[in-house]
Amino acid sequence: MIEVTRSNFTESTHHGVAVLINSNGEVLKEWGNSNILIYPRSALKPIQTLNLYKDGVAEALNLSDDFIALTTASHHAENIHQKMINNWLKKMNLKEKHLSCGPSWPWNIKDQFKAHAKYKIKRKIFHNCSGKHCGHLEVCRYKNLPIKNYQNKDHPIQRDLIKLIEDLSKYKIKNVGVDGCTLPNPLIPLKKFAFATAQLADYKKLNVHSAIAKRIFDSCVKFPEIAGGSKSINSILTKLSNGKVFVKNGAEGIFVAIIPEKKSALAVKIIDGAARAAEVAIAGLLSELKIINNEKIKKRPIKNSAGQIIGSMKWIC
Repeated sequence: MIEVTRSNFTESTHHGVAVLINSNGEVLKEWGNSNILIYPRSALKPIQTLNLYKDGVAEALNLSDDFIALTTASHHAENIHQKMINNWLKKMNLKEKHLSCGPSWPWNIKDQFKAHAKYKIKRKIFHNCSGKHCGHLEVCRYKNLPIKNYQNKDHPIQRDLIKLIEDLSKYKIKNVGVDGCTLPNPLIPLKKFAFATAQLADYKKLNVHSAIAKRIFDSCVKFPEIAGGSKSINSILTKLSNGKVFVKNGAEGIFVAIIPEKKSALAVKIIDGAARAAEVAIAGLLSELKIINNEKIKKRPIKNSAGQIIGSMKWIC
């Protein structure tokens, strides 16, 4: 539970579910019923990146680690992200219109003002999933697959993704939804999603996919701000872990953390979908489990418009 206080009074609470599970499927710790069905949303990106670049594709494309991190990112469309996306599209001889994600503004207010002053309109390159979409276009070109409708669940890349998720999770996907960026997103129990992600934490078990699974993790902890942004909670927590954890968020209160030293993954779902609560929950859990040794991240101050601290948000078991 996340408790939100104001002037020493509990103003709000957010309830959630979490699970820490290892690559053998052993539940190491559970908070609530982790059989709850969820859409992983962008927390699925490490597995999506694995699907794109497995079987030697990353090496064949000569992709550098920073672009692997960008593929896995929910980026904030800061200058570095904009430059990398533009360069990637140019390298592929493709245009912004080929991205199936919708137009957006950058995440941070200052970058929004700059973008509006320069372009006046939202752009697809600003979408936080544009790196993943560039990865899809790159792989389509390499495999001679159709670029048109690459986001559809019947496209070969997406069929391969669902099969990979089923193989990793040992769960048969019955329903596939549509994510905010237009790509397919499976309905899956939180526990099974965590179990699937835990396979990336114990990459040696993945056999032919072990090298790329390790490289995805290493790339994201090497370039945490490319995989998020300067103010992204993903990037902040990943950096605080000193390379021990890669933290990835998803919309509607989802988080996952890949923890190789424990060969496990930690997954969180806030029931009401509140992002603020999910951020505090994943930080509090990583602190409670001593995965990140920082007591301060258990609690987030709440400030009024004058900048005065008048309350807090904190994780409560």
